[in-house]
Amino acid sequence: MFARHVSMHLKPNSVGEFSRTMEKEIIPELRKQRGFQDEITFIASEGTGAVAISLWDRKENAEAYNRATYPEVLKALAKVLDGDLHIQTYEVANSTFHTIVAGAAAWNNEAPGSAGAAKSAL
Repeated sequence: MFARHVSMHLKPNSVGEFSRTMEKEIIPELRKQRGFQDEITFIASEGTGAVAISLWDRKENAEAYNRATYPEVLKALAKVLDGDLHIQTYEVANSTFHTIVAGAAAWNNEAPGSAGAAKSAL
């Protein structure tokens, strides 16, 4: 499993519009993408920042989304963003929502079901 972590600054008093845009435009578009698994969005308590984490089945599908669809996502969010976004990508090592035994085993260079792989799931 693969994750995209996008952090951003929001314009003042734009949390409501940001949330509506995510719910009505961005998430429906994400659900159409090959390999998309989940989206989790966080808003800072003071309302000036947000983090969006999308989960993908494979890195290649996240990269295809980044090339083909993400530019349209940026256009939809432009009205609420203040400055540049920062994107980081990760291999998912652990999750309570998704089964990632194979990924955790690869991370530890051990076979699924081995003692080392079991430790990585804790």
